[in-house]
Amino acid sequence: MNTHTELFDVVDQYNRVIGQETRHNVHKLRLLHRAVHIIVNNAAGHVYIQKRSMHKDLLPGCWTTSCSGHVDAGETYAIAAVRELQEELGIVIDSVAAMQLLFEHAACRETGNEFIEVYRLIWDGEVVPNPEEVSEGRWIDPVELDHWIARNRRDFAPSFRLVWRKAREMGNV
Repeated sequence: MNTHTELFDVVDQYNRVIGQETRHNVHKLRLLHRAVHIIVNNAAGHVYIQKRSMHKDLLPGCWTTSCSGHVDAGETYAIAAVRELQEELGIVIDSVAAMQLLFEHAACRETGNEFIEVYRLIWDGEVVPNPEEVSEGRWIDPVELDHWIARNRRDFAPSFRLVWRKAREMGNV
């Protein structure tokens, strides 16, 4: 879909839908909107991280959550999470019931004015990154990831640093 015509719900400070606007205008005008993040772990406890494609309009080349994306206009967080997993990583699940909702976070500067829901999926199947979305992906030990973030925080998207910090504090990854 054309990023200039893709529609998002615009929300107020209480995360209530107040209208719709194009992706371009939502970002240009810094309007509040919604997104999902999915942390994918394998049975060994490693976490999958992805490097954003250089084609992305925001934060190209930054490492980020296993999977993340906007909630489209009229879509629920849960439907967006299932859709994004398939679009970005080729992971097909039946429903959001296959994942655990870890937490919600209010829109802020670090999230790019997005209200977010963060999910966790345990997955030992194949991961097939979409090259339009992902330039690189890897499984990494959480402690090694903590050290990498501490050494080179700018390698990572601000939203990922927030999501990862909160998930680690909660003991969820």
